Amino acid sequence: MNTGQAAPGYEPRGAAAGRPGAADPDVASEMEAACAAEAGSEADVPSAAEAAGGAGTAATGTAATAAGAHPTTCRAREVLQRVGDKWSVLVIDLLGQGTMRFTELHRAIDGITARMLTVTLRGLERDGIVTRTIHPVIPPRVEYALTPMGRTLLDTIGQLVSWTDSHLPEIEAARAAYDARHPAD
Repeated sequence: MNTGQAAPGYEPRGAAAGRPGAADPDVASEMEAACAAEAGSEADVPSAAEAAGGAGTAATGTAATAAGAHPTTCRAREVLQRVGDKWSVLVIDLLGQGTMRFTELHRAIDGITARMLTVTLRGLERDGIVTRTIHPVIPPRVEYALTPMGRTLLDTIGQLVSWTDSHLPEIEAARAAYDARHPAD
């Protein structure tokens, strides 16, 4: 049964608490600074209507849209950072096969720590890409699945995973050639 609410004691941390990239403080601070700068520059630039002497729009985002800019650039970067993360790509790809429990995901993703998997799942849940279902049994059983919106990513992510798999020998050869030309200092 998916109650739509977090289990008792579940406290969002890191990216799930609304701080994009909070698992890596440097990324979070860079993104927050870039978003703040972007918001500040949008607020200082008059819209096309204001520049022409007409009445301005009510919101900066609307003004940016009227001027032909992309008002969601910063927010889009936050989502792309989550979806483009190597662990998120693997989680989404695996959940494309069906509902899985935490331990199944953890075993299937080589090299991921339990903590990183938890952070990744919470972030994907927060963005509406993954659902977390808690079954009221003893011990509690928790399952993860893609939402309908999350399923729309499967073709794109599947292509990326397939491309990577099919080009690994070429990538490894290119790396070896590069490393031979640029020995480590």
